[in-house]
Amino acid sequence: MSEGTSLVRAPGSIPTPLPRWEPRRTYSWLVVTGILALIVWSSIGTRSDLRVFLHGDAWLQIWTFVRSWFPPDLSGDFVRRSLWSGVETIAVSLMGMVLAILIALPLGILSSRTVLTISPVGEPHPASALLRLLRGLVYWVSTLSLNVLRSIPEVFWALMFILAAGLGPFAGVLALGVHTGGVLGKLFSEVFENVDAQPIETLHATGARAGAVVLYGYLPLALPHLISYTLYRWEVTIRAAAIIGVVGAGGIGREIYVAISLFHYQRLATLLLMTLIVVSLVDYLSAWLRPR
Repeated sequence: MSEGTSLVRAPGSIPTPLPRWEPRRTYSWLVVTGILALIVWSSIGTRSDLRVFLHGDAWLQIWTFVRSWFPPDLSGDFVRRSLWSGVETIAVSLMGMVLAILIALPLGILSSRTVLTISPVGEPHPASALLRLLRGLVYWVSTLSLNVLRSIPEVFWALMFILAAGLGPFAGVLALGVHTGGVLGKLFSEVFENVDAQPIETLHATGARAGAVVLYGYLPLALPHLISYTLYRWEVTIRAAAIIGVVGAGGIGREIYVAISLFHYQRLATLLLMTLIVVSLVDYLSAWLRPR
């Protein structure tokens, strides 16, 4: 064997380390692969085929339908009725948000582990086993309640409340309030979970009671995020308010349903324009309020 090709390692030499196996990287690749496989499966299951838009017949059908909207019905009586429906939609969404906040705030607090325990970081809470069990039960019930409220769509809530309260905007207020309360409650819980612990720990160290820690600690720290999420959900709720009217829960959705049922597409164009105006007004108002 020639010089320089000895298989015996020289004394004191450092062996080349083997590449380290990183479980986190492997897990990330598995997650990405799983998501891509799920997308492919969903595409096959929904028969998604964009090639249908390559044919002129598809665009012709769309254009024929849209052309039937024009000119919009701008008669005085119908425009006044559309304006009132738009105002009613805003009122339904606004009252629904008030109800949603009343539901979301207490359930958001009770479904947040950090608020429910209220103990300094790194120190175990000196609670008895019975108290810990009670807190766990409260957390479980609150979390389950939020899951139920937000899992049922607004339309189904509207149908249930129509049976109880009758046709009209009040059923829409209840439907939007209950569903949005579940969504906001989950968001509020996440906000409380991520509040800076240092001010809370300082307040707790002064001997403040649980209620004072929540009122003077968690709420002021979380308030900017709570307001931001609330305004965002109002933008979503105004769109939902226009939809639940289709089942008789008031607002502009009722007029849209009537126009579609009677093939009054020119009136439908007016109503869609009114919906666009209402949604845009709420979006601009929300954007103006958010930084303040």
